[in-house]
Amino acid sequence: MSLEKQINDEIKAAMLAKEKVRLTALRAVKSEILLAKTADGSETIADGAVLKIVQKLVKQRRESAAVYTESGRPELAENELAEAAELEGFLPAQMSGVELESALKAIIEQVGAKAPSDMGKVMGVATKQLAGRADGRAISEAVKKLLQQ
Repeated sequence: MSLEKQINDEIKAAMLAKEKVRLTALRAVKSEILLAKTADGSETIADGAVLKIVQKLVKQRRESAAVYTESGRPELAENELAEAAELEGFLPAQMSGVELESALKAIIEQVGAKAPSDMGKVMGVATKQLAGRADGRAISEAVKKLLQQ
């Protein structure tokens, strides 16, 4: 079953169960999927593209929650974090810090990076290989730390 169909089925289930937060989050994903489909004029969308959309929406929710928290609006931050948690169920399991570090060490060896100036080469390969399994910011920080050693 495609990820798009799974999301549509989850929307129906959330409507029947009257789960407002889940429904709002899933509708946001469906909206982004429809926008992506109309942008390139296709009738289907690959699961990889749907995953990128979900990742983008989770990141947006987390950033919004941080802004709301700084602004003294914890009730709005709580709602954003709840939506992000609902959406994370569609993402593959994230790598732990140790797994990320070992994967990056292998990539650094593969690319032959020695100094912080080689970060661009490492990031190019790392973001492709670890897409969906690790956050870009986490990858960047870990690469920076490993190259400075």
